[in-house]
Amino acid sequence: MKVALIGYGKMGKTIERILLERNHEVVATFGREGIDEAKLKQADVAIEFTRPEAVFDNLAVCFKNQVPVITGTTGWLAKYDEAVKLCEENQSGFLFASNFSLGVNIFFEINKQLARIMNAYGNYDVQMQEIHHTQKLDAPSGTAITLAEQVIENLNRKEGWTLDESHGKEQIHIDALREEHVPGTHSITYTSDIDDIEITHTAKSRDGFALGAVLAAEFMSGKTGVYQMKDVLNL
Repeated sequence: MKVALIGYGKMGKTIERILLERNHEVVATFGREGIDEAKLKQADVAIEFTRPEAVFDNLAVCFKNQVPVITGTTGWLAKYDEAVKLCEENQSGFLFASNFSLGVNIFFEINKQLARIMNAYGNYDVQMQEIHHTQKLDAPSGTAITLAEQVIENLNRKEGWTLDESHGKEQIHIDALREEHVPGTHSITYTSDIDDIEITHTAKSRDGFALGAVLAAEFMSGKTGVYQMKDVLNL
């Protein structure tokens, strides 16, 4: 599989290492200088990890050239529906995931199931905490937003999420912390006067995210249409 890397920072370099370990070829890497479309066209699939303000334009170039693209950049989702429409108009392929880690995607399924169970127990309130490295640009993280949206969808007493500690009962408070050298930790806690129930996912390195991105790229190579990580992992 021939791959173009759009974004060549720490995550891009980790993805490159795993691609080479799995006998794939990196035919192009693009940084802040932008995308060379002639080089992009050599790729079977593109992997995009850049900045929120750059994502949509990067996706548009891939769609235009009908190169399937996956992205794990977060903080840009106000334009997600527009990206889906553009992908379909160009008959290209697109997969966005707030988190590519296999463990996190299993955690997503556990989170949804626990929220369904807790819907019947109104004496429990729910709160969330996420911790990331200080270079993480958006807060809360895309993963935290996905987790919150899953709880809201399955817990009737919650209608939204907030970073504000002085929140109403209908909102989930997300405590978003930034600390040195933390790849990513997410916790959801249901608390009552009697006890707490907590689930946590702790990433130990970038490798889990990078491997998941490579698995998604392998899945998307040669495909058209819009997919999610659950399609890759059959969850």
